[in-house]
This record gives sequence, C-alpha cells and structure tokens, in this order.
Amino acid sequence: MATPWGGDLVVICIFLAIAAPLTTAIGVNYGTKGDNLPPPATVAGFLANRTIIDRVKLFDNNPDIVRAFAGTGISVMVTAANGDIPSLASKEGATAWVAANVAPYYPATEISLVAVGNEIMDTADQNLIGNLVPAMRTLKAALVAAGYRRIRVSTPSSLGILVDSQPPSATRFRDGWDVAVFAPMLQFLRRTSSPLVVNAYPYFGYNGDTLPYALARPNPGVRDAGTGITYTSMFQAQLDSVYSAMKKLGFEDVEILVGETGWPTKAMDGQVGVSPAEAAEYIRYLISEVGSGSGTPLMPKRTFETYIFALFNEDLKPGPVAERNFGMFQPDFTPMYDVGIMKKDTVNTTAPAHDSNAAAAPPESASSAAASAPAPTQDRSSGGATSPAPSDDESTHETLEEAEGGEAPSSPKSEPANDNSSEAAAKGGDNDKGNSEKTNPEEGGATQPPSGAASKATTFIFHVSWVLAVALPLVMHV
Repeated sequence: MATPWGGDLVVICIFLAIAAPLTTAIGVNYGTKGDNLPPPATVAGFLANRTIIDRVKLFDNNPDIVRAFAGTGISVMVTAANGDIPSLASKEGATAWVAANVAPYYPATEISLVAVGNEIMDTADQNLIGNLVPAMRTLKAALVAAGYRRIRVSTPSSLGILVDSQPPSATRFRDGWDVAVFAPMLQFLRRTSSPLVVNAYPYFGYNGDTLPYALARPNPGVRDAGTGITYTSMFQAQLDSVYSAMKKLGFEDVEILVGETGWPTKAMDGQVGVSPAEAAEYIRYLISEVGSGSGTPLMPKRTFETYIFALFNEDLKPGPVAERNFGMFQPDFTPMYDVGIMKKDTVNTTAPAHDSNAAAAPPESASSAAASAPAPTQDRSSGGATSPAPSDDESTHETLEEAEGGEAPSSPKSEPANDNSSEAAAKGGDNDKGNSEKTNPEEGGATQPPSGAASKATTFIFHVSWVLAVALPLVMHV
C-alpha cells in the first residue's frame, strides 16, 4: 500500500504533466510590410480569440496597432525608431516620447517592453551606436518618472554582435563593442531586470549538410571541445554562444530574450530545406523547446521569452523570396502550417474585431531578420565597426536608481501596484491575464476587450477543473 506522500507525489506529477503546456508562452512578430494585411483590430481579435499566442512584438509604435491590443490580455513590445535614438538620449526627448507613445495606451494595452531601435550595431552608424545605451538609460528613467516602472527597456541585436561563434564556449562580443557598448548595456539590463534581446536564426546558418542540426532532427551533433558538450540543436548552440559572450564580461545572469526566430515556407527555387513542412518542423520544435523549461546545456532550466518571426507573409518586403514568406498565416488568417497554436475549440479562422474599419498599419521602421551565421540567401552579419564608450547622462542617473529599487515619483497615470504585471507574465511565462493593468478600457481611447481575453481565463479554469477531476479520484484510490 502506498504511503500518503506517495499518493501526493503521483497527483503532483500528473498535475504538472497536464498543466505544463498551459504555461507555455509564445510570442510573434507582427510586421506590416504588406498591401493586403487585415486591420490591426481584426488581427488583435484573431490572436486573442483563436490562438494561444499571448504576446506580440511590433517594429514600431503605430498607435492603431498599440490601441488595438487594449484589453486583449496580449502583452505588446513596442519599438522606438532608430532615428529616435539621439533624442531619446536626452531627458526632454525621452520624456516627450513616453508622453506620446506610452501614456495614451498604458495600462489598457499591456506594454511589456520598449525596444530602443532594431539591430543598431548592424547599421555601423556611430551616432546611433554611441547614443544607444544612454538612450536606454534615459528612456527607462522617463518611464519610471511617469509611473511606468514595470515596463522594461532593451534593444534587439542580431548575432552579428558576436565573433568566434563556433564553438559556443569560444564566443565573445566583437572587439571594441564589448567594452564600449555591451558591458555598460548589460550592467543597465542587470540593474533594471531587463533582458538582452537577440535575434537567433538557425535558418541563416544552415546548408544542405547541416539541415538536420538546424531543425534539431536526430543528428551526430557538433562537439564543443572547450566544454565537451555535443550540440544537436543549432538554436541551443546560438543561445549558448550569447551566454558565453555575456559570461566573459561577467554578466551571465542577465536574462536572454529571443526577439526573432523563424523559418520560411518558400525561398529561391532549388533551395534545400525550405517548404511549409520544414517551417512547421522548426516552429514545432521551437514551441516545444521554449515550453519545456529545460534550457540549454550552459543554461539548464532557464526559460526564454521568444517571439516567432513572423505573423504574416509580407508581400512588400524587399530582398530574397524567403523574406516575404516567413509568416505563419496568410493575410486572410489561413494557417501556412499546423503547429498547435490554434485553440482547439475554434472553427472559424476569422476573428471578430474591435473595429473592422480600422486603418491598415504602416511599414516597419527597421529591418526585421538577421543572424551572424552565413545565410542561405543573404548576409546579415555586421560590419564590425567600433564605437566610443557611451557617456552617462547625469540628469537621468538619479531617476534610474529609483527604477532599480527606490520609490518612483507619483503620477496620475501610474500603473497599479500589482506585482502580477504583464511584465512578470512576459518574463516568467505566466499565462494569468487577470492583472489590473488592463482594466481601464477608456484610457487612450481603448476599446472593450474581445472575447478572447475572457476565453483564455475560461480555458485555464476548464483545464484546472479537469486536472482536479482526474487527480481527486487518484488521491482517494491511493
């Protein structure tokens, strides 16, 4: 006869096994370089009502799109344009940006993070690179001063920021950038509990021989002589390369967020490994990997907030054929493949919208896909230019210290003092949508939430009830 503790353990294991998929949090990049894309409100309703996607990343701060996600329970990462960076480095510029681009929408729209530019290091623009970290500091201080301390600040980078990316243990940040840019950036990210955002694409690093490695199929693996680890997944190796570079600067504890990763369904004629089948295989692996909580060989049991590239095929994107075919959906919401992100109880593929007449969104303000490894169709690596060490903005440092743990100034539009924030959900994979930061639909002209916001909570309650229904008889039996 089993002991009472044995029975409890059985129930706990069953509960965890069933409930684990519910904690899987996956995001998507919502690009708008297309002339046939649905209105933002329709997109928001579709994601909330028909999919399990609970976060989106935008390449700009388009007000129609940001407003469309109000009350949906979907957190939003917005992007400040590359050209805004010099002005964001000043207190006045950062304060004005927050007043125009955050205050009208938050907390009705759950803005979880502001990305300062996109792949700035790849631009080789010394003015942008030199102002990047000061802009991040000053913007964070402005957010805190406005009462929005839980909104994180970071900047996405391609893997072009790294050198010696094979093997992972040998990887480091590019010379010059390591001390001048990434050491102060990582110090800022550590102090503000914000992630380093990287865009990691096995697609841009594979060839015909390494396709199984890129797709994490069974393969002999690639051995890292420095650690003795054999990698069978290029995605894991890429993340561990980032970790190794961070560790060499003493910042291995900083969270890593995957801002972009994906696989196209179509490329140049004759290119091996590109079809809806391979795209589905990679995205299915990615969702499983992110949701498992197993981490990587160098970062065991660590979770990674991850955003799939991309939501739609975008017919106006320049470049190779693949660039226009990374989407998980056609513009009419027809799935390109099945990877389990559609809700099981949905029948229709078109969602009710906040406002079916909402205007279409403008194009992204920055390029959207990159990695350091040689690409099958294009080169996404950076130029390797160095930059001067960014200067500290003394006018923002005191407020930033408040962001790091002190009391923020009061604000009439400050966020509620609820630790179960959208940021916490984004960082920890918590699928709880019940925080109070999205309960003011009138703020910023926000509309009422679509039914998906409630249905996510209902689905969770249903699954918990089902788990209890299974678990209780087992307890009685044991």
